[in-house]
Amino acid sequence: MTPNGNIAQVYRGTQINTASPAELTLMLYEGAIKFCNKAIYAIEESNIAKANENLIKAQKIIMEFRGTLDFKYPVAKDFELVYDYIYRRLVEANIRKDKEIVEDALKYIREMRDTWKEVMRQNKMHVK
Repeated sequence: MTPNGNIAQVYRGTQINTASPAELTLMLYEGAIKFCNKAIYAIEESNIAKANENLIKAQKIIMEFRGTLDFKYPVAKDFELVYDYIYRRLVEANIRKDKEIVEDALKYIREMRDTWKEVMRQNKMHVK
């Protein structure tokens, strides 16, 4: 029997373990968005530690995206430029604890997520 506090964690683990690579990519985008939103809230609440923690999580996701780019495809260079910009903005936002900078990065993360959703839809990869 799983304690109530762990049910959501078990469900998320199952989701991750059964997801396709395309769905995992979408989950990472959603995670980066969630962490940016949490960071914005933390900045508004003057919770510097929580803002830092969530911005670092978002930065790690963006670095993961950069690290998995396949440069045999020309579009990878364009993605790298966008990921580099997002990453630099997240670092700057973390240094300054500036929610407007987080919101700028978030705008690009959402655009990347929406583009990915469209690619999934066009390729009929499981979009929820």
